Amino acid sequence: MSAEAEFAPSAFSAVERPHRPTGNIAAAALRFGSLIAFAAILIVFSLTAPYFLSIGNIGNVLGQSTISGVLAIGLTVVLIAGGSNVVTGGIDLSLAANMGLSAAVYASLTQLGYGDPTAVAASILTGTLIGAVNAIAVVYAGIVPLLATLAVMNVVAGLELVLTGNTVLPASTPFLSALSASDSFGMPVLAYVLIGFTAIATAIVQYTPLGLRLYAVGEFPDAARAAGVPLRRLLAGAFVASGLSGGIAGILSVSYLSGSTTGSGEMLLPVVVTALLGSVFSRRLVPTVTGTLLSALLVGFLTNGFQLLNISSTLVSGVQGLLILIVVSATTLLRRREA
Repeated sequence: MSAEAEFAPSAFSAVERPHRPTGNIAAAALRFGSLIAFAAILIVFSLTAPYFLSIGNIGNVLGQSTISGVLAIGLTVVLIAGGSNVVTGGIDLSLAANMGLSAAVYASLTQLGYGDPTAVAASILTGTLIGAVNAIAVVYAGIVPLLATLAVMNVVAGLELVLTGNTVLPASTPFLSALSASDSFGMPVLAYVLIGFTAIATAIVQYTPLGLRLYAVGEFPDAARAAGVPLRRLLAGAFVASGLSGGIAGILSVSYLSGSTTGSGEMLLPVVVTALLGSVFSRRLVPTVTGTLLSALLVGFLTNGFQLLNISSTLVSGVQGLLILIVVSATTLLRRREA
C-alpha cells in the first residue's frame, strides 16, 4: 500500500475528520477531468500536427521530458515535505540554476581531461551541496523557502556565468554518447532513465515509512511533531534530495545538448508547472511522484504539439502560467472546503 493511500490524519491524531462526500466528488472530478484533458490534447494534436504520434516524435517528447521530469520529481519531494503553501511551505526555485551549474561543472571537468566518473561525481556533489545550502537557509536559518531558494538561485546562476564565461562549454564522452543514444525502436535512452528514476523515487516516497513521514510533515506538522517525527531533519533531507535531482538533471542536460547551456533559467517555469500539476492526478490532490510523471508527459506533449504547429513559444509560456493558476486555485479552494 502506498504512503498516499495509508496516510490519513488519524494516523497522527485521535481526532477523526468528518467524511466530506462533496469534496471527494470535486477532487475526483478534477482528477478525471485532467486525464480527459490529457487524452483530448493527444487526440487534437494527432489530428492537426503532422507526425505527432509517430514513434520518432514520441521518443523525442520522452527525451525532452526527462530533464524537466527529473527536476520536477525533486521539487515534488520538497512540496510533499514542505506543505502545499508554496510561499511558506515547500518550494525550490533554485532547481533550474542548479541543473545549469551542475552541467557546467561536468562540461568543465571533461574539457580539463577528467573522466566520466569524476565528472559525474562532481556534478552530483554540486547539486547536493546546493540542496544542502537551501536546507540550511530554510530549516536552520528560518528564511521563507520562496525567498531562500530565490536567493540561492541567483547565487548559483552567477557561479555558472563565472565558470562558463557566459558561453556554451561543449562536452563529448563515451558515457554522454551512451545517454544520448536511442535503442533499435527509436526510443531514447533518456526515456528509460526517466522511467527508472521515477520508479526509484516512487518506491522511496510512496511505499516506505519515510514517505509516510514526509506526507505527515507537510500536511500535519503539529500532529507529526506530537508523534515524535523529526520535522526539521526530514524537511532538510527533502531539500537535499531536490538538490541531488538537480545534479542528476545537469548530467542529463549535458548528454542531451552535448555541452552546458546558458539558458537553464528557462527550465524553471516548466518544472514548477509539472510539479504543481502533478497533484491533480492524485486521489487526494496531494503531490505524488507518479502524478508528476504524468504531468511531465502532459507538459511535454503540449509543448511539442505547439512546436509542430509552429505556435509561438510565448504562447506556450502563457499556457503554462495559466495551468499553474488553475491548478493552485482549484486545489486551494477544495482544501479550504475540506477544512
